[in-house]
Amino acid sequence: MALPVLAADTTVVVDEMVCGKPADEGESLAMLERLSGRTHQVLYGRGARGSRRGELPPERERGALPDLSRAECSAYWHTGEPRDKAGGYAVQGRAAVFIERLSGSYSGVMGLPLFETAELLRAAGVPYCGTARAREPKR
Repeated sequence: MALPVLAADTTVVVDEMVCGKPADEGESLAMLERLSGRTHQVLYGRGARGSRRGELPPERERGALPDLSRAECSAYWHTGEPRDKAGGYAVQGRAAVFIERLSGSYSGVMGLPLFETAELLRAAGVPYCGTARAREPKR
């Protein structure tokens, strides 16, 4: 059986500005300062080529960070964690202490929406996690 190819990506948007992965400390500080004390959108997309459902429309979640000081943002940069993270922070890492509020899929904000991905895999006929949902219901 040919297995589908799974792809997913996440980005952060505030004030219609896309906050990708920061290239350096200055860019990281600018991103976090822009997100500080604000609600922002986390957009993620996922698709499985070769599945019956194919690509799904992007999802939008909302996150909010409290007011962060420049010193907090700089200290966070020096942990090394934000270097490869959309929006310059990782909800599943040290930045979890900065997450004031989150609505929607935690795993989607993290980078791969697990429930939705499992549904894509199920639709493609790919078993996952050995769960009962991986099998078609008996009729």
